[in-house]
Amino acid sequence: MALNNRYDFVLLFDVKDGNPNGDPDAGNLPRVDAETGRGLVTDVSLKRKVRNFVSLTKDKDQPNNIDNEFKGKLEPTDRRYEIYVKEKAVLNNQNKRAYVGIGKPELLEGDDKKRKSGDAVDEARQWMCRNFFDVRAFGAVMSTGINCGQVRGPIQLTFARSVDPIVALEHSITRMAVATEAEAEKQSGDNRTMGRKFTVPYGLYVAHGFVSSFLAKQTGFDEGDLELLWQALAV
Repeated sequence: MALNNRYDFVLLFDVKDGNPNGDPDAGNLPRVDAETGRGLVTDVSLKRKVRNFVSLTKDKDQPNNIDNEFKGKLEPTDRRYEIYVKEKAVLNNQNKRAYVGIGKPELLEGDDKKRKSGDAVDEARQWMCRNFFDVRAFGAVMSTGINCGQVRGPIQLTFARSVDPIVALEHSITRMAVATEAEAEKQSGDNRTMGRKFTVPYGLYVAHGFVSSFLAKQTGFDEGDLELLWQALAV
């Protein structure tokens, strides 16, 4: 069922002895607003958590025939809850599947100018929206290389910010193993590896978001998808 209303929501979650969003530019320290000392979690991180939830809960129920589908051995099927932006994904390979799915694989042989003519790109964009949850939810730029157009997603999220300033704690950790024989020889068989990790003792974070019913109608994001979003944010 299509969405008929706009939804504005507030997401609250707390963190205890954990790292909600490490900063790779700061040795994976929890992200902090340098001006206020409040903790931050990016919108990208929040969307990743939603993607992971959908992948874990829905992907197992879908037909697992992507390899054969991509090789043209069978017709692509509607999978509905695939994730477009996922670990180790090659996005142009995902885009190629759309042209197989709309029955125009011959367009993959030409240059991108050929695909821009006619309705092929729009059909490919619609196929991507039907099959990839995160495309119809968050939108995507799919015009690099194999052109499937661009999608403006109905869901927008802000950064999450902690209510109070946070303090990041640093912990020494030990792994009772080493990676190589050379390390084991240096330690005379003790085989220990030292490391460090960072945590937030406690933080209550708040993020804001909205769901546009107008954009949802354009991407096909429906009531079932919205319920799945609420489940993902509640975990």
